[in-house]
Amino acid sequence: MRAEGFIARRLRVKEKMAVVAIAISFFVIIIAVAISAGFRREIRGGVSAVTGDVLLTNAAADLTGGADPVRTPSCLKDLEGMHGVESIQPVVYGAGILKLGDEIQGALFKGTPADTASMGVRVPATLAGRFGLAVGDDLTAYFAGEKTKIRKWHILEIYESPMATDEGQLLYVPIRDMRRVFEWDDDESSLLEVRVEPRLRGRKVLPQVTQELGWRAMAGAGKEEEPLRAVAATERFPQLFDWLDLIDFNVYAILLLMTVVAGFNMISGLLILLFRHVSTIGTLKTLGMGNRAVAGVFLRVGARTAAIGMAAGNVLALLFCLIQGTTHLIKLNPENYFVSFVPVHVNLPGILLADAAAFAGILLLLLIPTLFISKVDPAKTVKAE
Repeated sequence: MRAEGFIARRLRVKEKMAVVAIAISFFVIIIAVAISAGFRREIRGGVSAVTGDVLLTNAAADLTGGADPVRTPSCLKDLEGMHGVESIQPVVYGAGILKLGDEIQGALFKGTPADTASMGVRVPATLAGRFGLAVGDDLTAYFAGEKTKIRKWHILEIYESPMATDEGQLLYVPIRDMRRVFEWDDDESSLLEVRVEPRLRGRKVLPQVTQELGWRAMAGAGKEEEPLRAVAATERFPQLFDWLDLIDFNVYAILLLMTVVAGFNMISGLLILLFRHVSTIGTLKTLGMGNRAVAGVFLRVGARTAAIGMAAGNVLALLFCLIQGTTHLIKLNPENYFVSFVPVHVNLPGILLADAAAFAGILLLLLIPTLFISKVDPAKTVKAE
């Protein structure tokens, strides 16, 4: 065993507040990382569930389709086999007017292949709560066009929308029912929704996937087919992704601030330790140990103390994440935060990276008090003893 390690084992920072401060700092850091990852996961997943990650539509249509339907492209199998693509499904959007007793309400219907019960509808909980709708009720909708068409839907489910946005307030119905409303063929739809793997939903990666999908859709279009354009969810919901970027920036600020707080608490603790062991420092120098070796002794003590605080902070933070993740104890206003609770996600690589960065920052700050060691004169300290 090296002399530095042997001596360090017999020294310890006795200031408990230093350990507590480090534990609190790491607790805040891990919570911030987990909440940031939770928001990214919930919002990106919500966008994907509601509208898909990439939309394939014709050049003239808006982002919920247009009057002219899109035909299923002949290159669909090639697009579905693209790396990272989970699924591609046709959908039909239709704006309707609901008659709810004496009131009328505008609504956006979305026909999907996943909804199979003819004339059945899934209604968002916000709309159901506002008008007192329940499973089993009938819902009358009017679709304006050359001729106004009336449809009576049967409520099969009241669902919680994954996003508190206008696009999240959709009424889901079978796609074949919406095709009959618009008198479209079985291969016609408003647009195609592409869902990609969760790791590809980030703001930096998704545009690249979108570009490749658009290129393949255009290159694979037949002579009689209208080329499709690809639109990323990051382009459709820029405000959501801007907000996620702001959260990430806040996490970096918290990481820096908590590292500085923990570092300066450790500096004070280590300085007290150095002042208490001035004679020990002088003795070690007298025995031939250099300034760097003596500094290594006290840095080991500081690193051990920081590691104890880091471990305690991590355990408490992970316990909080477990409780919040299973109970959703802390609620949020979905109109401001897009979700109804504080989301947490234990992103292990992110947590380990934050731990490593903060721990390294603390050790760098601990180099400051070790400069005191070079000022210690062994002749004076030993003589004083």
